[in-house]
Amino acid sequence: MKGKLLPKRKLFIRVSQIIETSRGRIAKAVNSEMVGAYWLIGRELVTEEQKGKARAEYGKRIIEVLSRQLTKKYGAGWLTSHLWHIRQFYLLYKHSVPENLHTACADSRKKILHTLCAELSWSHYRILMRVDRPEARSFYEIECVKNNWSARELERQKGSLLFERLALSKDKKGLMKLARKGQELKTYEDMIKDPYVLEFTGLSPHPKLYVDIQTPQG
Repeated sequence: MKGKLLPKRKLFIRVSQIIETSRGRIAKAVNSEMVGAYWLIGRELVTEEQKGKARAEYGKRIIEVLSRQLTKKYGAGWLTSHLWHIRQFYLLYKHSVPENLHTACADSRKKILHTLCAELSWSHYRILMRVDRPEARSFYEIECVKNNWSARELERQKGSLLFERLALSKDKKGLMKLARKGQELKTYEDMIKDPYVLEFTGLSPHPKLYVDIQTPQG
């Protein structure tokens, strides 16, 4: 009996692997598109802001007006605070994209998406933007990608002052090994159910997201 069931088990494993791989790619694609879109929106905000003479006041008015317009069309995810974060994101990461790609053409947009780290979600970047020292920010970016940290894990490691403790430690390998014990890894569910992703895509925040696929009638 067990011998007869084995091929079915193998089929289940192969199909499961296809599903998991596809889900992971979908989640990464959504996050990559969102981060890329925010970089582009931030660039638009800064470019428009620089047209004004009194930049601080002019920039504030731009964001307030745009927030009202976007909220009316896309919902509550476009508050002024969110647009300020997007602006900050662009200013911090504008040099991550080569100067020759700072255009609005479709080809440049694709290259921008590939240039920005596809492994990091907007939730990751929101945490990273609170890291003041560029070298510390770069350290956490690298560790996130290398260890597949979830945003919660990044917050935990940042809160534990891991970078600062490493700078003072004589046993850096031992400290990193200890820091990684019990770490929380990023999963498909983390990426696709992220509230920022749901707001950006306009999907329902209900925990049970599904698609009802009906078999066509012959």
